[in-house]
Amino acid sequence: MITREPTLERLAIAQSSLLEPAGIGEAQLARALATIAEHRVDDADLYFQSTRHEGWSLEEGIVKGGSFSIDQGVGVRAVAGEKTAFAYSDDLSEAALLDAARTVRTIAAAGQNKRVKLARAPRIAASRALYAPMDPIATLDSTQKVALLERVEKLARAKDPRIVQVMAGLAAEYDVVFVARADGTRAADVRPLVRLSVTVIAEQDGRREVGTGGGGGRFGLGYFQDAVIEGYVRQAVDAALTNLESRPVPAGEMTVVLGPGWPGVLLHEAVGHGLEGDFNRKGSSAFSGRLGQRVAAPGVTVLDDGTLPDRRGSLNVDDEGVASKRNVLIEDGILVGYIQDSLNARLMGVKPTGNGRRESYAHLPMPRMTNTYMLAGDKPREEIVASMKRGLYATNFGGGQVDITSGKFVFSASEAFWVEKGKIQYPVKGATIIGSGPDALKRVSMIGNDLELDTGVGTCGKEGQSVPVGVGQPTLRIERLTVGGTA
Repeated sequence: MITREPTLERLAIAQSSLLEPAGIGEAQLARALATIAEHRVDDADLYFQSTRHEGWSLEEGIVKGGSFSIDQGVGVRAVAGEKTAFAYSDDLSEAALLDAARTVRTIAAAGQNKRVKLARAPRIAASRALYAPMDPIATLDSTQKVALLERVEKLARAKDPRIVQVMAGLAAEYDVVFVARADGTRAADVRPLVRLSVTVIAEQDGRREVGTGGGGGRFGLGYFQDAVIEGYVRQAVDAALTNLESRPVPAGEMTVVLGPGWPGVLLHEAVGHGLEGDFNRKGSSAFSGRLGQRVAAPGVTVLDDGTLPDRRGSLNVDDEGVASKRNVLIEDGILVGYIQDSLNARLMGVKPTGNGRRESYAHLPMPRMTNTYMLAGDKPREEIVASMKRGLYATNFGGGQVDITSGKFVFSASEAFWVEKGKIQYPVKGATIIGSGPDALKRVSMIGNDLELDTGVGTCGKEGQSVPVGVGQPTLRIERLTVGGTA
């Protein structure tokens, strides 16, 4: 069987599903970009997108909700210096494309010291092959999707008689994008994305507690076999039953141990956002101007890696046509890089890092994380917990807030335990962890050998835009964090 090279395959899919039905070819792309270039600009791009989304939800043993949507359109951008002109249309046609191009053409290039020649000969951008260009919605039929959710319900209720309510959701998305840049770059991606979520409520002696589980990634719905579903259900049920036994948490400054995997969301929020190029170019991040300086304890190495196969945050190319990369941000405690889109990279005199991301064609790209995680150390998890004289062991997190400028954060632990003399005493409830991202990194005293990535549930918000991301870390011991509680 003859197969097409993955980059060319994705380009062919994007052209046949996005451009050709609208009567748009290379001549129309070049004309739109040339229209923008009639005024002096540093960069320009066209971003075409088509997204199909399907969702199913189960509650009280019944599939009560279902949805299906299709959205498509084009975003047109011109950049001069720090200024950006942007227009978008949900009409994929040559007329709408040229109208958007004429709209952004009005951008002024005052104060620019150079004029960049645009509308160069087309060239296919390098890209990766991290996931199959499949439509995940079609990988199971409706009957199979309903049966999958009913399987979740049955498994959860069979776990423990205290489980009184089960809710489950199944989502699948098929996203096709095509990028045409003024420098001649042509790039495309075909992005599958699925997610299964499980929420259970346990009740005992009139007390109710919630537990959640789930995951997903860039593959088909066939990934959710019994063993995977069983793991998600077990995670949700164990969390709910643990919380039934929880007590108020002592408050104060103390040692905190963070579990592996999803607790890396604290790293994402408290550190990752502060390493995005726009905040650092503007000097508004706690990490601004600190390249080459120690910002974390020895042994702390933090990466943003969009090249992990099948991961929720991974991309073959970003939304500006740049191939995703494995970017080392902090190496052995030293700040060595930021994550960049094309605009901030140009203004900072560095190369883009494959992190130009946008929620959709109706949004501007900006530097965003992909999969952000800390590398493992050499300490067994049991040794780290046993080293605690008195403190909090947090194994799962809920929501949190971060101030980018100061790096200060507040996070709520959805599952945590009180530890004394190296022994886990009891689960606690209502714990909030308060600190500063840069300070917390310097107070890391032990790093586990158990790096885990999250199961594929993360969504990151920034300036009103949401994109799928991944997080991860090994078990970490951090000294002198403030824990807020009720006791």
